[in-house]
Amino acid sequence: MTATIDPAAPILLFDSGVGGLSVLAELRKILPDAPVIFAADQAGLPYGEKTEAQIAARVAGLLGRMSERYRPRLVCIACNTASTIALAAVREVLEVPIVGTVPAIKPAASITRTGVIGLLGTAATVRQAYVDNLEREFASDKLLLRHAAPGLVEAAEAKLRGQPVDQSAIDSAVAGLRGQPRGDEMDVVVLACTHFPLLKDELARAFGDGVRLIDGAAGIARRIEYLTKGQQFERGGPDCAITTGTLEAFTPLAKILKAHGLETLERF
Repeated sequence: MTATIDPAAPILLFDSGVGGLSVLAELRKILPDAPVIFAADQAGLPYGEKTEAQIAARVAGLLGRMSERYRPRLVCIACNTASTIALAAVREVLEVPIVGTVPAIKPAASITRTGVIGLLGTAATVRQAYVDNLEREFASDKLLLRHAAPGLVEAAEAKLRGQPVDQSAIDSAVAGLRGQPRGDEMDVVVLACTHFPLLKDELARAFGDGVRLIDGAAGIARRIEYLTKGQQFERGGPDCAITTGTLEAFTPLAKILKAHGLETLERF
């Protein structure tokens, strides 16, 4: 099976914006030689405000076309919202392995001491039955407090562009969890959006020393490593970042994308 895979076939990382760079950073640590295409659906932002049907159709359609063009060996949906909604649809469309991103409720439940866990995500993610199922399976004896914090997506994208972080978005997210019953007992917060780890420093300061922040990026990278075990990696050219939006809007991110090893920018 692995012998038939082109060594230059890339791993395709897909996100609604550039939050998936938090996953790419972890992937680089364990698979530094793997060719990568990073796809940002910036024309579709924000996902959190779309309906489930819109997201499923858009993500499946885009990944179908991207797979035809780039022939990836594996696709990672580095976006919690898209994963919790569109994963099944994408798996029906594509024949390569698909790695999704799920909120890190299981590890959070294993490390909480107080039994009160917070979860920050987009509006679409926090209402998903997928999250209900994770809570039922791994945290049924815990209290899971959820809060939709779409403002953090915009704050993270602004930070990557070198713009000031909107402190009110940080404060609002923290207050949204703290203000719930038993919110003052919370000692672990799940960052259930790949954008949010990009604001880990700001969030950690706002929550204070008694709260651990946890996300799934390292676990996703390990899963990709497992599924590509034994495969050869050989870059046929520089790693690339592609956007469904305009190149003009993407260009201000060139510096941070290059810092993640993405040398060229293209419009899809």
